[in-house]
Amino acid sequence: MSDLVTAERPEPGVLLLTLNRPDKRNALSAALLTELGARWAAGLADSATRAVVLTGTDPAFSAGVDLDGIAAGTAFPEEVVRQLQASPVPVIGAINGPAITGGLELALSCDFRIGSERARFADTHARMGVTPGWGMTARLPQAVGPAWARQISLTGAFVDAETALRIGLINELVPHERLTDRAVELAALIARTVPKAAGRIRDLYNVARDGSGAQALDAEARVMQDTWAELDRPAVVGRSGPA
Repeated sequence: MSDLVTAERPEPGVLLLTLNRPDKRNALSAALLTELGARWAAGLADSATRAVVLTGTDPAFSAGVDLDGIAAGTAFPEEVVRQLQASPVPVIGAINGPAITGGLELALSCDFRIGSERARFADTHARMGVTPGWGMTARLPQAVGPAWARQISLTGAFVDAETALRIGLINELVPHERLTDRAVELAALIARTVPKAAGRIRDLYNVARDGSGAQALDAEARVMQDTWAELDRPAVVGRSGPA
């Protein structure tokens, strides 16, 4: 493999993946996506991997899909983005700079995001005369609500880091020089939780995200019953776990 994506192990259980095409602002070429998929698969093949941090080499997180590749008719391995969206372990996006269109969709594929003051976000599909295909219209409103999602997508205007924090597109706004360290800290906290419990909780949040409120409540009740059964103790109504 080349170094279009680098992989590191900064803490036990944590995989740090960095998009590394800075001269093209980490534009998502077919080669970069292919390497991201390979690094991803290799990292998750290690059962010790409990959390992933995804970031970019400055000056950008990702400027989006490589337009030169589109013009050349290059086939993009879109399944790589789907793999990230279906990750079996939590993924934290460390947004170090602009995340634009396909780059924003990649960021939205993460469980949650933190950003530095250099983070900026935009969906320029409408300005370019195309429609999204990597989950923008589902995942952006899940992150920021339907009204903000419509404003972002229909205007194509940039959202700065402070606004992104206010509307929930990022969870934390971190000094730029501390961004990766803070993301790794959060990933390390995840890596130290009980795997089965953390996995079940994450699955329940995914049900709540992708289904109705009633489905989410039913799923939570079922999982709670299963958890208490494994502990060989009767479930208690109104309790979400053991004391």
